[in-house]
Amino acid sequence: MNWRISAGAILALGLLAQPAIQSLAQSPAPASAEASPHQRLLPLEGGRNFRDLGGYRTADGHTVKWGMLFRSGSMVDLTAHDLGYLDKLGVRTICDYRDKGERKAEPMPWAAGTGPTVFAEDYDGMAIGLMPKDLSKITPEAASAIMAKSYPTMLETFAPQFKRMFAQLLAGNAPLAFNCSAGKDRTGVSAALLLTALGVPRETVIQDYLLTNQYLPAAMAKAKTGPSAATGQAFMSLRPAVQAAFMKADRSYIEAAFKALDAHRGGAMGYFKDEMGLDAPQIAKLRALYLD
Repeated sequence: MNWRISAGAILALGLLAQPAIQSLAQSPAPASAEASPHQRLLPLEGGRNFRDLGGYRTADGHTVKWGMLFRSGSMVDLTAHDLGYLDKLGVRTICDYRDKGERKAEPMPWAAGTGPTVFAEDYDGMAIGLMPKDLSKITPEAASAIMAKSYPTMLETFAPQFKRMFAQLLAGNAPLAFNCSAGKDRTGVSAALLLTALGVPRETVIQDYLLTNQYLPAAMAKAKTGPSAATGQAFMSLRPAVQAAFMKADRSYIEAAFKALDAHRGGAMGYFKDEMGLDAPQIAKLRALYLD
């Protein structure tokens, strides 16, 4: 049997298999990313990996403001209580990195014409095409290699959407949240770019990325919705170790993105200038807006 599952479909799956959920839940939380009296994970009834990026210390001694920058997975299960909580936080802008199929399967919970302004693109995740046609005999090692390969690609594929997020932030349209389906891969790369632009050290950024292994499993175990039956059935047919390789937040995945960032002419700052349209004055403005 040939299963054509694209990178976009894998990114949309979140955590489906209970064995993989349990193994990720057993992973210890990175202590350095949690050293704060504030709540990293928002106290939401139906949140999916919905967390605050505040509190992280920059290399020059500043701190990312709390209550301004949020990363999340799908928001489809947010309750009326949750929406009221986010309204009190003042969330006004959402950058949704999901494709049109993901958004149809798990729509935003706000009624039409209400809630934050949501920006999204009607792209086809199945067209990303990073996955091999036949996954039936794939090994965990090969699955990890596929994921590591997909992260640098996201720097290019989702550059227009990441650029729009930065533009919204520079325009002061915050508090702002950005999300994909699991809040792990596309969201993880976006968070890495944002924290890097704000001057947060790389290891801290990596530790933030790894927090998904602590916060996502419990949320997905109680999720009311999920990917399409066809995609879910194909994925669930994979061996548990292969599923886990696709679903975990692995250091090697985000490090692959950083390696590509470093390889860009001028490194990360060169990428921000060339791909995000952020020159030195705009980086300075971004930091003035979102750092204490």
